[in-house]
Amino acid sequence: MYIVDDICYAGSLKDGIKVTSAKPLRGGMMLVTFSTGEQRLFDTTMLKGSAFRPLADEKIFSHPTIFHGVITWNNGEIDIAPETVYKHSYAYDSVEQLA
Repeated sequence: MYIVDDICYAGSLKDGIKVTSAKPLRGGMMLVTFSTGEQRLFDTTMLKGSAFRPLADEKIFSHPTIFHGVITWNNGEIDIAPETVYKHSYAYDSVEQLA
């Protein structure tokens, strides 16, 4: 168990966690799979600042690349640390969600 921003999460946040896949969904959401095997939902619209503004363009957002465990876009011009993605994402149970 770990706590981030007064919210209690099951499991533990692992040092050295990496993203193994990232699937773009509608509305800026992504289904992210981590090196722990967990799948989580991440809302890219929460990313602020001019560096992330290009993600509003569907052509850029819909083509992420995983580079050494980090989600990148636009030929590596945009990236976000896997620890940040994990910290600001929500647990996703694919069996229940897709049934």
